[in-house]
Amino acid sequence: MPIIPAAHAPQFDLPGLNVRGLASPSRGASETSVWRLTLEAGNPGMPHSLTREEVFVAISGTATATLDGHTHLLSQGDALIVPAGTEFSLANHDEKPFEAVVAFPVGGQAVADGASFTPPWAE
Repeated sequence: MPIIPAAHAPQFDLPGLNVRGLASPSRGASETSVWRLTLEAGNPGMPHSLTREEVFVAISGTATATLDGHTHLLSQGDALIVPAGTEFSLANHDEKPFEAVVAFPVGGQAVADGASFTPPWAE
């Protein structure tokens, strides 16, 4: 069983977002990619959809998930299931970071502005 030590897990930084890649094909997983996401305070979120279902488990803080125009509060311990093909965004309107562990099937892609791509942390 492969172990990815936290100290060796790759880190991806985008404005207002940090992703720590845990499991993915490039790190030995064949079916599921998993990462730890930190959404900084004040991040408005980016609308996109997914070609496969994505699951978030909130670890700390709060976030607002918008799915097909409906908003939902996500708090510590909550799970969010984002169905494939659903317009989605995750925003942090709080003053503290929001953290979650995210699972996404290998081969799934994000779709934004009409372009499909595999997030680098899921490769």
